[in-house]
Amino acid sequence: MRTIACAACTMLLMLIGILVAGVASAQPAAAPTAKVQVQPLKPIGSPSPAPQLDAEKATDAYLATIKGEARKKSDAYFEGGYVLLLVDALYAIVVAALLLWLRISAGMRNFAQRWTRSRFWQVPIYVGLFLIVFTIAEFPLSVYEGFIREHAYGLSNMSFPQWFGDFIKSFALTLVFGTIVLTLIYAAVRATGPRWWIWGWAIAMVFVVIALVVSPVYIAPIFNNYYPLKEGPVKAEILSLARGNGIPVDNVYEFNASRQSKRISANVSGLFGTTRISMTDNLINRSTPREIYAVLGHEMGHYVLDHVISGVIYFGIVFLILFAFVDWGYRRLAARFGRDWGVHDLGDPAGLPIAMALVTFFLFIATPVTNTIIRSQEAQADIFGLNTARQPDGFAKAALQLSEYRKLDPSPLEEFVFYDHPSGRSRIFMSMRWKSQHLNDPDIKAGPVSPQ
Repeated sequence: MRTIACAACTMLLMLIGILVAGVASAQPAAAPTAKVQVQPLKPIGSPSPAPQLDAEKATDAYLATIKGEARKKSDAYFEGGYVLLLVDALYAIVVAALLLWLRISAGMRNFAQRWTRSRFWQVPIYVGLFLIVFTIAEFPLSVYEGFIREHAYGLSNMSFPQWFGDFIKSFALTLVFGTIVLTLIYAAVRATGPRWWIWGWAIAMVFVVIALVVSPVYIAPIFNNYYPLKEGPVKAEILSLARGNGIPVDNVYEFNASRQSKRISANVSGLFGTTRISMTDNLINRSTPREIYAVLGHEMGHYVLDHVISGVIYFGIVFLILFAFVDWGYRRLAARFGRDWGVHDLGDPAGLPIAMALVTFFLFIATPVTNTIIRSQEAQADIFGLNTARQPDGFAKAALQLSEYRKLDPSPLEEFVFYDHPSGRSRIFMSMRWKSQHLNDPDIKAGPVSPQ
């Protein structure tokens, strides 16, 4: 409102100046006066002129650039993920069932009891054995999904030894942190009784926050080399965008994700002093500056909009329901089949496969909910990135690059159930709609012309 008032006052002063100048010049020379036409300003809220860019047509034109074999390959890869979602869940539940019905889990518990009489220390011994056995059982599926299938679609740059090396690193991290977390949760089970699921949930959430803090600095470098992005206009512009949005960083890091794949990516990660802007070498080498700024603007949106904190809250609610479900389901299954499985009370680590199967089932059913939480935040970050970087065509082209492994144009139901990011169509349309409302801005006028 202050801006509107200032503009009105300025226009009024200019009008008075013109009239005074006209009268002063008319008196000595008796020159003819010009007629001043006064037109009222449009009321606030009156409709703007129709945009000159049709967002729907521009979106269709962009999508049409990915066609033929490339489009079929992208769709097939992503749609295959729908099947794998079910396969992964069933596979994990079957492995858990075999561990229970064959009494392998009870045997690992008995082994831990022979090592120590301390119920506390029996848990890490059992959990270590469980994670090793479970990982070996799932290894064939991991090889197919992580190596064979990725190579079949041209998405992986890794040899098998390289892939296996990363697999071992991931397993080692799971073994260490999984053993710590589960040992503490089982201690909570023994100490708190029926309300264990509340304390177990609290322990899990504390470790989630710790992981978010330490991951950028200590975990991510285990898999990739991080180094400062070379000086230049791209780095300067990224830091300028960061400073303008209050992101506490003084450097931008590049990491060699090309050793794993050709996928483009970036992130603004960390909490409590570990915040870091990172981008893959693929993004640097495969994208134009406009596309880079668009992607980084999106990633900055996650930080500025506090998506890490809100994500912890939203998923904390989901996990609280999950822990309550595990408590409810475990008691009923153990009461019905516990004697056959050699499983005793909730504090018996031999019942871990029961909990694992219940977690798997719950998260499979909750897929649309968890995807919607993430997808909503991604859409918010998309809008933030457009307003910050002001690169609608750059963002549209980046969305096309992501089509190498994401289906571009799903049905609404597909997008709701299976997409944890907005689809390519949704993102490109959002970009073109934004551009259609900023066509008269000087930087947008000077930018690229969108296809129609």
